[in-house]
Amino acid sequence: MSATAVKEVLAGLDDVRDDLHALYRHLHAHPELSMQEHRTAELIEERLAALGVPAFRCGGTGVVGVLENGPGPVVAFRADTDGLPIDERTGLDYASTATGVLPDGTETAVMHGCGHDTHVASLLAAATLMSGARHAWSGTLVLLFQPGEEVAAGARAMVADGLWDRAPRPEVVLGQHVMSGPAGAVGCATGTAASMADSWQVVVRGRGAHGSQPDLALDPIVQVAHTITRIQGVVSREVSPLSSAVVTVGRIAGGLKENIIPDSAMFTLNVRTFDDAVRTRVLEALRRIIRAEAEASGAPEPEITELSAFPRLVNDEAVSGRVTAALDAHWGEGSVRAAEAMMGSEDFGVLGEAIGVPYCFWTIGGTDPERHARAEADGEVVPGNHSPFFAPVVEPTLSRMVEAAVVGMLEFFSGEPR
Repeated sequence: MSATAVKEVLAGLDDVRDDLHALYRHLHAHPELSMQEHRTAELIEERLAALGVPAFRCGGTGVVGVLENGPGPVVAFRADTDGLPIDERTGLDYASTATGVLPDGTETAVMHGCGHDTHVASLLAAATLMSGARHAWSGTLVLLFQPGEEVAAGARAMVADGLWDRAPRPEVVLGQHVMSGPAGAVGCATGTAASMADSWQVVVRGRGAHGSQPDLALDPIVQVAHTITRIQGVVSREVSPLSSAVVTVGRIAGGLKENIIPDSAMFTLNVRTFDDAVRTRVLEALRRIIRAEAEASGAPEPEITELSAFPRLVNDEAVSGRVTAALDAHWGEGSVRAAEAMMGSEDFGVLGEAIGVPYCFWTIGGTDPERHARAEADGEVVPGNHSPFFAPVVEPTLSRMVEAAVVGMLEFFSGEPR
């Protein structure tokens, strides 16, 4: 990486900062659910068109921009675009009041509760700076604005839609994610960076009756209660203490009135694992328990539907080393901590693995540093991703994300300024 090139490209950061902030606030106030990011895609297309960057739709609501700038390497950088079904409670003057409709028809509040708004805003700002300083680098930048990360659908949809047949194939794919933690603090893992994740919907069938006549019913709610209690023993009693696994029940639904026993109930499961053998064992145990509790209740076999499946995210050692060294050179030695693998999951790796290309994915903190320090000292919990209170501070978070993106890109591009 050329320090001169970095200086040349980032020289325009002060000029775009106000627009960066305004764009972020707009995105935060107007989130859209996974694979429904229509207005967001249109905004991205408008922004790329204003830069003179050709773009095309991919994977439904995904947008791909191709910034060609002479001979040299091809580098891809990804930002995910979707929001979450969360009712925002941050109290911000730009808080979301948006609503959306889930695939099952349920209307819900929508919030950028995972920080994807910072990803989109910072990548568009980085693209603006790279476009405005073309004399400083040479190569082709592929800008990937990916939908549907939260449901593990967007990366696969883009690949299935011919992403790498329609866009130049990169030598490397880069990405970043805002997290709770001191604003601007960067973490980069070598090797496994994020867990696998499997999500199921389980529908339990029974027989409805009046609440005063339980003997005439086959109560699915009692069955669900026993099932959920029993599966809490899978990790503690069937997985080695030296292995990692998490089983979460995120939703329960059944019945409409207190004196009516319904004929069905539903719950959802989310499983996080790092090891393929552990994953197989946990999923098999869950199926066994779900079926056995139904049999014990004299009920039909429950219906298990897979909602999503995230692959394990594995950063390339060489690429991660180069990114870490480049960011340390820019901000000072030790600026990037060696991160441990997180139990959170990502579909980012699909984009590179589809064509056998190495990738690197790093995280940047978004919590006010003083607040974070106070919380640590007092033993309090700082709201993290997927919380209705999650709200990255605008600065230094956004500027650091733009800098990290630019430095990461330039590490893999060719040449001194022309």
